[in-house]
Amino acid sequence: MLIVQISDVHCGPMFNQETFRTAIREINALSPDSVVITGDLTEDGIQSQFKQAARELKQLKAKNTIYVSGNHDYRATGYLLFRQYFPFKQITQIDNTVIIVLSSARPDRDDGEVGHRQNLWLENTLKKHKNHTKIVAIHHHIIPVPDTGADQITIIDAGDVLRSLTKSKTNLVLCGHRHRPWRWQIEKMQVVHAGSTSCEKLRGFFCNSYNVIQIKNNTINAKLKIVGGGYIDFKEIVKRREILQASDIPRHSLFSR
Repeated sequence: MLIVQISDVHCGPMFNQETFRTAIREINALSPDSVVITGDLTEDGIQSQFKQAARELKQLKAKNTIYVSGNHDYRATGYLLFRQYFPFKQITQIDNTVIIVLSSARPDRDDGEVGHRQNLWLENTLKKHKNHTKIVAIHHHIIPVPDTGADQITIIDAGDVLRSLTKSKTNLVLCGHRHRPWRWQIEKMQVVHAGSTSCEKLRGFFCNSYNVIQIKNNTINAKLKIVGGGYIDFKEIVKRREILQASDIPRHSLFSR
């Protein structure tokens, strides 16, 4: 199966409509089984931005579209609007794969929190699907991301969440929030971070992007897709960062369309 992860759309003053519509055309051409949108669909959580986000995302032609709320969506009581414009489905099963959504956004807070009750629910849900390929989607990052500066806005109960994920042998975790593509490997679990698909605010990476994830025979292969450009393996992102640290080569010459 094929999954596309887009994140941090940020409809509002920093939204790049042309870039986003290019991404939509590319994603529709892939005919993915599911598109997972890991939060921050809006910049300020106001109604006009939710209307814009709904209008733009309506162009997606995926078989399943899964929406995750972000901290920007919960600003200005945006949590009252999010479910009005975007259907919330916490468990989606496609063949032998299950995608589970964790809500980490809290009203008018930039940091995230899963909470004890939701974490217990996560463990029970993962246990029920122990024979499936298990994917958990969440907006906030559960592990700090390189090249994003001082990190004070992670999930405040990240330790408990990581314990539940590894204990339950989760295969893949999809995160957004930091506008920085990256991948961590923890035992047999991949934690894949998305960049921003359409926001002008980019950290440590000078192109808008999204992730394309292929699952075949229980093997997960995640690649970064630059909007309007090519694919980059996450192994290459780590290598290129090491090259940057060891040289004076401009970053945009390595990460470009």
